[in-house]
Amino acid sequence: MDPGAENVRYEEEFIKNPRGQRIFTCKWLPQNEEPKALIFLCHGYAMECSISMKDTGTRLAKAGYAVHGMDYEGHGKSSGLQGYIPRFKNLIDDCFEHFVAICERHENKKKARFLLGESMGGAVAILLHRRNPYYWNGAVLVAPMCKIADDMKPHPAMNIILRKLSNIIPTWRIVPTKDIIDIAFKCPEKRQEIRSNQYCYNGKPRLKTGVELLMVSLDIEQKLHQVSLPFLIVHGGEDIVIDPSVSKLLYETASSEDKTFKLYPGMWHALTSGEPPENIDLVFSDIVAWLDRRRAAGEGSLRSEMEHKSRHDKQHQ
Repeated sequence: MDPGAENVRYEEEFIKNPRGQRIFTCKWLPQNEEPKALIFLCHGYAMECSISMKDTGTRLAKAGYAVHGMDYEGHGKSSGLQGYIPRFKNLIDDCFEHFVAICERHENKKKARFLLGESMGGAVAILLHRRNPYYWNGAVLVAPMCKIADDMKPHPAMNIILRKLSNIIPTWRIVPTKDIIDIAFKCPEKRQEIRSNQYCYNGKPRLKTGVELLMVSLDIEQKLHQVSLPFLIVHGGEDIVIDPSVSKLLYETASSEDKTFKLYPGMWHALTSGEPPENIDLVFSDIVAWLDRRRAAGEGSLRSEMEHKSRHDKQHQ
């Protein structure tokens, strides 16, 4: 049974994005109490929210937060070819529109707003921040994808070839890769759960998807200094999916005045879901403590400036 599940209300619904696709959304709310603040989940590549991030949503709602999730196009229960990202910007647009609509509801306007992104979802969170740097009160980045390892980067000439090929055979599953599940999740039970989850994509990355992830990673790496919001990075010391040095580089390069980097020796990539229970408890204890400290400071502070910036950015998009 989920920790504290009896104190949490779970709801889900489908919405339509501007491209006419059905997008799955869900939320975990504290039962019988006003939420402290809002948290928006950005799941990883090939993953989804309602099952694989259920524990995250439940834990944070039990801690008093309203937690909202959304399956990207081509992911989970949303429309689109499974595992296919034709344009990364579409994911950002969909998340931004949905998350902002929730923030702008009357009952939420004065609540602090946080992003929580895991792996590729870390890239989504960073790009949501870049879309409107003054809108979010902070972000929790779990082993974020924000740089391609130097020994994995294709030659610039190969980038051009890949981009051209991806326009011809965009959905082909031909990108060579290791079995990510085996090297991301330490606990065998969790690996089996992910493999048996029909809403998680288990095939090789599609060519266009691979190119989009490469281009996004290169773009974020070149602009790490533009990250200016308060953030907490949590990363496993034995992560071989995304090297911890990537998070260290973000921590050192970001212009944020309020930034924290926690490295957990011995933990793997999926440190909020694929570790033994005592490890997961430790990570969430650190996450909730960080959120609690920044929630009070975020409420009302800079609100008028943030609203002004939000309107200004919308007018100039």
